[in-house]
Amino acid sequence: MFWPMFAIAAGFLGITVLGVLAVRVFLEAERLGRQVADSARRISSASEDLERATVGAARSLDTV
Repeated sequence: MFWPMFAIAAGFLGITVLGVLAVRVFLEAERLGRQVADSARRISSASEDLERATVGAARSLDTV
């Protein structure tokens, strides 16, 4: 009777560990997604700033 109970307990423990790990992976994936979205916004902003600076430099060269 001991071994069947032990097998059931080990199986339950294994499923519990897998569930905890799945939750951790999900939370880290969400955090990574937020970081990627933030980086994309920052890159877009920097690109717009660079474009404005390029236009300004081109205008200053046209007047010279």
